[in-house]
Amino acid sequence: MARVCYFTGRRTRTGNSIARRGKAKYLGGVGIKTTGVTKRKFKPNIQKVRAVIDGKVCRIKVSAKAIKMGLVVKPQRRDWTPPVVEPEAEVPVE
Repeated sequence: MARVCYFTGRRTRTGNSIARRGKAKYLGGVGIKTTGVTKRKFKPNIQKVRAVIDGKVCRIKVSAKAIKMGLVVKPQRRDWTPPVVEPEAEVPVE
């Protein structure tokens, strides 16, 4: 399963990391020079959550933004408690 948001479709994007040197002209320098360009990745903040999809509870990958926007409907919390087992009444032996 890829790093893709179920609701918004956010996924890993690529870009460049640009290394520069020098001082800007408006600050009194001779200008900024680019010394290197390398590829980099921008990864979305993907979380695995349990959500209700089509009436069923399943695990999906969603971005943090989708959670903040309220697109994720979380299942109800279980308030199950174990049944109380009563001790059996003693039967008189004859």
